[in-house]
Amino acid sequence: MKIYVLVKEVPDTYGERALDLETGLAVRDGDTVLDEICERALEAALNIAEQHEGTEVVALSMASEAATASVRKALAIGADSAVHIVDERLAGADLGLTAETLVAAIRRGAPDLVLAGNVSTDGAGGMIPAMLAEHLSVVHATSLSSVEVEEGRVSGMRVTEDGAQTLSAQLPAVVSITDALPEARFPNFKSIMAAKKKPVEVLSLEDLGVSVDASAVPYAVMTSVSQKPPRKAGVKLVDEGDAVSQLVEFLEQNRLV
Repeated sequence: MKIYVLVKEVPDTYGERALDLETGLAVRDGDTVLDEICERALEAALNIAEQHEGTEVVALSMASEAATASVRKALAIGADSAVHIVDERLAGADLGLTAETLVAAIRRGAPDLVLAGNVSTDGAGGMIPAMLAEHLSVVHATSLSSVEVEEGRVSGMRVTEDGAQTLSAQLPAVVSITDALPEARFPNFKSIMAAKKKPVEVLSLEDLGVSVDASAVPYAVMTSVSQKPPRKAGVKLVDEGDAVSQLVEFLEQNRLV
C-alpha cells in the first residue's frame, strides 16, 4: 500500500501574520514551520504503516526551494520519501491551480490513500482535499478524528455538533483529518540523520505535464485587498437599575436577538 500525505510550510503559528497589500498574498519573510495539522496527518499515515507491513509513506509538498527544510522534517518524522513540486510559476497559485498541480503528482505516484489536514493554518481555505477527490474521481472522507485501514477500506470517526458519525470507504480515497488526532512523533537525532539519505524527488510543471500561463496565475483574480481595521472599543453598560433594558436594546440594535 502507498500513502501520500500533503505537507505544507506555513508562517510560524505563534508569529504575527500579515498580507502583502500589493499582492494580497501572505507575507512569508519571517519564520516558517511545517504546518501542525500536516504533521498530525503524517502521524496518522505512519500509524497505518506500522499496522500494515510494506506500506510506503510519501510526503507531498508544493512550495518553493526555501521549504526544503520542512520537507526534510517530514522525512525525519518518518516519511519514507518525499515529492517536492518546485516551480516559480506557481508563486501565488490559488486553490484551483494548487489542486490541479497536486493531482498531477498524485496520479503520477498512484497512491492508495491520500491524507491531508482539513484546513491549513495560513490560507484556511479547507477545500484542497475535496478538490483533489473530485479531480481523482474517488471518495473523500472529510474531517475525521480517527483513521484506520483494513481489508482495502479506510474508516474513521467524524465528530459533529449533533453527535459522531462512523464513515467507511473503499480505497483509493482522499481523507482529511482534524487536530483531534495525535501530534506527530518528535524526530530524534537518528531519524534526523536518516532523513538526509531519504529520496526527495523535485518536480517542475513540465515534469508533471501541467501547462500554466504565467500571466494567468492565479486562476482567480483578486479585485482588492486592504488592511484589517483596528478593533473598536466595546460598549460598556453601567448598571443604574436599567442594565437589563440596556442589554436588550443593544442586542436588538445589533440584530443579535
